Amino acid sequence: MDICVMIKQRLEELRLEQKDLAAAAGVTDSYVSQLLTRKKSPPAPDRTDIYVKMGKVLKLPAGKLSELAEHQRMEELKKQLSEPPVPLLKEVRELILHKCTPEKRSEIRSIFERHPFGELERLVTQKLLGVVQKVAKQELENENWLKLVAQLSGRSYEEMRVSVLEFLDTDVFTISAENCIAYLDPVIDFWNIDLANYGMEIVLNRRLVPAHVKRLEFVEAEGGPLEEEPGLREFLGNPSMSGDASKEEIEFLKALRFKGSRPTAFYYYRELQSLRDPLHFPDAGIRPLRAKALGRSQPRGSVAPMHKHREANRVETQMQLDAKKRATQRWANNRGARGGSKGSKRQKDS
Repeated sequence: MDICVMIKQRLEELRLEQKDLAAAAGVTDSYVSQLLTRKKSPPAPDRTDIYVKMGKVLKLPAGKLSELAEHQRMEELKKQLSEPPVPLLKEVRELILHKCTPEKRSEIRSIFERHPFGELERLVTQKLLGVVQKVAKQELENENWLKLVAQLSGRSYEEMRVSVLEFLDTDVFTISAENCIAYLDPVIDFWNIDLANYGMEIVLNRRLVPAHVKRLEFVEAEGGPLEEEPGLREFLGNPSMSGDASKEEIEFLKALRFKGSRPTAFYYYRELQSLRDPLHFPDAGIRPLRAKALGRSQPRGSVAPMHKHREANRVETQMQLDAKKRATQRWANNRGARGGSKGSKRQKDS
């Protein structure tokens, strides 16, 4: 049976209206109306939660709506595959190229232009889309986040849920400029690809995504070990700066990626204090990184960050003094060497 027919039939049998179904699923009335009139394709079951919610209010067996939706989507996919693919919109391609690392951008652009919507362009677009959709799906379950974003964007909670649901149901053939502006642009920092094996590294906005480095080959994996930053090595080798850092905090610092300038040890120290400061991360979800350090816990609202800032200033002052001392020592050594060479020359002349 068609999913639209099934839903309409159950609504009639239970004497319910579309607005009842919309309220149960947490979406707008118009979204449900478009689904039932086939103006909108049913979303993929693994990318949405509406079938479970609708199934409960319609008193259907668990998984029934998901099964019907999957069957209908497969039929629509067969029709799509029989037609030639439509190239990406110019705005979509430009954003994807803009996010590519500068050293690879010209080469990738050349390939995209020689083979419009070819294998490489489809691969890159699909991988970027898949990673961002995974982030969006996680946020779909975060009601507070959805309400906050809805308030900031002037939408209702239900409208915001519909927006995320529609993005989750987007694929490489239907991605729009609106999808890029709303989701890909703010979430993706930059990406790179090894054209020898098509392995991709995707770096996400670390302010939005804690595990912000993704390595993609044939399957997705968290960012593996890379070359350690010199500043990080110096930071880890200085007990006064990293002595009380937890294992989770160190892993977070190791995962940071940079383009161009290399960070110093003091940058990592400041980043560590920023990570611990409850003013920066009021949500309890961040606090497990700082659950305990050396057997001590820091209660919410503690003034400890103020002490940490004073400690940071002390460390910075000490680092500056050490640098001056090393510079003075180098100057003295060089002066002594020059003085010794001049003395030897005078002895030879006499």
